[in-house]
Amino acid sequence: MPNIRARLLVVLVVLFGSLTVAGVPSATAATLPDSLWFDETPLTVRSGHFVDGNGREVVLRGYNVSGETKLEENSGLPFASVADAKKSATALRALGGGNSVRFLLSWAHAEPTRGAVDTTYLAAATAQMRAFLDAGIRVYPDFHQDLYSRYLFNSGSWYTGDGAPTWAVNLGGYPQESCGICLFWGQNITQNQAVTKAQHDFWHNAYGLQDSFLDTAQKTMAYVEQHLSDAEFAGVVGFDPYNEPHAGSYDSGQTSRTWEQNVLWPFYVKFRARMDAAGWQDKPALVEPNLFWNANIDSQKQQGGLLDAGTLGPRYVFNTHFYDQKAISGIFMWGKAADGQYATDFGTIRDRASAAGTAAVVSEFGHPLSGTVSDKAPTVLKAMYQALDSRVPGASWWSNPAGSGSVLSGSQWQWDVYSGRHHELMNDNPDKVRTSGDAWNDEDLSAVGLDDSGVATLRQDGRLLDRVYPGATAGSTLAFTYEDRSRDGSTTLTWNPVPSSLPNVATLVGSGQYGLLVWRSGSGSAPTELHLPASFPTSSTTVVSDLGTAYGPPAYTTSTPIAAAPEPGGTGSRRLLLTDTDSGALHYALVTNGATSPSAGLLTAARSELAAWAGAHF
Repeated sequence: MPNIRARLLVVLVVLFGSLTVAGVPSATAATLPDSLWFDETPLTVRSGHFVDGNGREVVLRGYNVSGETKLEENSGLPFASVADAKKSATALRALGGGNSVRFLLSWAHAEPTRGAVDTTYLAAATAQMRAFLDAGIRVYPDFHQDLYSRYLFNSGSWYTGDGAPTWAVNLGGYPQESCGICLFWGQNITQNQAVTKAQHDFWHNAYGLQDSFLDTAQKTMAYVEQHLSDAEFAGVVGFDPYNEPHAGSYDSGQTSRTWEQNVLWPFYVKFRARMDAAGWQDKPALVEPNLFWNANIDSQKQQGGLLDAGTLGPRYVFNTHFYDQKAISGIFMWGKAADGQYATDFGTIRDRASAAGTAAVVSEFGHPLSGTVSDKAPTVLKAMYQALDSRVPGASWWSNPAGSGSVLSGSQWQWDVYSGRHHELMNDNPDKVRTSGDAWNDEDLSAVGLDDSGVATLRQDGRLLDRVYPGATAGSTLAFTYEDRSRDGSTTLTWNPVPSSLPNVATLVGSGQYGLLVWRSGSGSAPTELHLPASFPTSSTTVVSDLGTAYGPPAYTTSTPIAAAPEPGGTGSRRLLLTDTDSGALHYALVTNGATSPSAGLLTAARSELAAWAGAHF
């Protein structure tokens, strides 16, 4: 049979030409509003990057949806209704500039009775997931947990958890929970014996707990695959098996590294097999190392990073979190974050993923927006986004752009439209109704909320959140930077000014925002895409590139080198499309909102400066 099929294919190719010809647009069945011929292809992992069906390097940027899943007020779902999910998705695209979400799921609600998944819960979760897919937003689900389970905590406890169902907790007969003198909820991970024993039991499959979790995960994935259309399922990136894994306690002679090698990694191999059995064989598992592997407080740090897992390859993605615990502590970092603050931390993530032969995603990062350390949030978040964009600080980026490294994918924690409007009975205690912030362990990190009329409104500077980034690069990204000019109070933060050695570029940018991408072209015909924030109206956006110059880029056609178009999903968000016609050539494109009707002479002079700069550094 294989030989007969091969001969038939040869005949078809001879009669009708090759089925897919590089450089020629191929027809796709567009299902989303504003979708173009190259949109809506599934992602795979290749050569250390997410790659779409056109061979373009894809960067995922977005948010976690959402911490609401940790709460009981909406029965472990991110939203009270599909209508709220749609409102959130539209706002996330149009206000937050995201093209992807990490979508939280609850084991407790997926399997409330052992051995039986709740299809009502799965149906509701899938419908809410679909709201994001229909808005052109890629999704990667996550079975979330913190402190193992809320059912470990009594009604009067200072803290709570999420994750495992009540029957899983009842099996263990765990001691009454107590963290002792704990200033932060995360200290329960290592100091609360109920939490440490329960986590230890899970990882050692006591009472068959891990087997039950894997069974439920497989049934959940199968349900999602079967109840999404093929086009919708193409927008599902992969699955995050387990949030922030930790041993609970180590066995005699065991270290954090050997725990990863002998306990955590075998669990991921099992989960990977369940993905295959559920119809997710072409999607990666986004696997997290020991959560303390990259802690930036020395006393918390533990050796890890899946060092002994070998080459992960295309079936796994290196998935990690980063929070500045020094800044959050209010003790170990007194001041605010500065230019290049996290270049080394995020460089370590790049290096670890590269050594593992796979892509990286920072699936959680953020900082409190209220409380004693909230004044640090504008600078901490700016520095984190800067580090996602490039491993080079702004002060030295123009002199060392080739050191930028890959542009990292990331999902900020979090996007909760119910922020500050919750009604959560903490640990089912009617006398402890939580309404403020995230309504969970006194956290407040949501970038969005609803105003009194029910309209989604940003709680952080839109210049910080809605950013220029290369959503898809046709070829290989060599360098990228974005100066968002976000604000800390009334102070505009400019960490990457255009150098005086490029006077015409500096004049063009002025006091505006700008992004600059340098790439080497590939062999396909799909364009390179840069997200255009709301602060970059098409009519007043300036582009200077080796492909040409444009003020107010025209609508996209396959023969227009510099163009603008809506992003898929009908949310009103937009993108810049850059089409080259070569392979292996060096390209650059600067996009700014700082100019008003620039003269042809200024555009030409700026282009000459950028050409010389690019030629000197690449």
